[in-house]
Amino acid sequence: MLPATFKLCAAISYRHLRNMTGLRRQAAVAISQELSRLACRSAGPSTWINQVRRRSSLLSSRLEEKPFSEVEMSYIKQGEEALQKSLSILGDQDGWKTETVVDNGDKVQSKVLPDVGKVFRLEVVVDQPLDAVYSELVDNMEQMGEWNPSVKEVKILQKIGKDTVITHEKAAATPGNIVGPRDFVSVRCAKRRGSTCVLAGMATKYGAMPEQQGFVRAENGPTCMILRPVAGDPSQTKLIWLLSIDLKGWLPKTIINQVLSQTQVDFANHLRERLARTVAVSC
Repeated sequence: MLPATFKLCAAISYRHLRNMTGLRRQAAVAISQELSRLACRSAGPSTWINQVRRRSSLLSSRLEEKPFSEVEMSYIKQGEEALQKSLSILGDQDGWKTETVVDNGDKVQSKVLPDVGKVFRLEVVVDQPLDAVYSELVDNMEQMGEWNPSVKEVKILQKIGKDTVITHEKAAATPGNIVGPRDFVSVRCAKRRGSTCVLAGMATKYGAMPEQQGFVRAENGPTCMILRPVAGDPSQTKLIWLLSIDLKGWLPKTIINQVLSQTQVDFANHLRERLARTVAVSC
C-alpha cells in the first residue's frame, strides 16, 4: 500500500497542474516531489499520524484559493516540510530515552538523530478540552509572553493563507543568565483535521527581521505540538511537544540538555495555570 503522504501527492491531479501557470505549477511540482521524498523516509507512523496525513489537503485547497508569490510558496513549503519531518520523528517509537518524569505523569524523552541532532519529546495531559488549548496556542499566540516566563514576546510578522504564519519570538534569559537572551524567526504551520491538531514549525529567513541587538539568533526545527482529546474523556487534552533547537553560542551540551528538558516541563505547568485562569474568568 502506498504511504498516506504519497497518496496526498498523487491527489494533485494532472487536471489541477495543467490549469496552473508558470510559478504556481513549478511550486506545486516541487512540493509534491518533496512530500513524496519525505513519505519514503517515514518509519512506521502510528494510526493518528496517518490520519493527519491522509486528511491533509494543503496543496489543492491553497493553490486554488489564490495565487501566491514565489516567496510565499517557499514559506508554505517550509511549513509543510516541518510538519512532515516532525510526524516522521514522532512516528518512530525506537530509541527514546527518558530525561524527566514528574509526579503528575508529565514525561520528557529524548533521542539523537543523525541529520537533526538531539530532540526532546514532552507528553502531558491537560485538564481542559482541545478547543481551549488550541485557542491559547494558536489564536492567542501573541499573548504567550503574558503567561510563559521563558518567552518575552511572540509577534506574527506575516500571515500566508489560512494555516501558515511567520513569527518572531524573543526568549528570556534563563535564571542566573546561564543561557542568555535568544530570538527566533520561524515559519509555523497549523493543521486541524477532525479531533487532531498539529502545530509545526522550523527556523526560516525573513528580510524584515534581521538579527537583533542583545539577542543571539537561535534556530528551531523541525518542531511541533500534537493535540488530541484523551480517549474516553474529551474534557482533557493529550499534548505531545517535539522540540528541536540549536541555541547557538558556546554552551556545554549538558547545560543545553538540562535547560531544554526543564523548559518543556515548565511550559506544561504554565499552560495549565493559564488555562485555569482563563476558564475561571469566563465563568
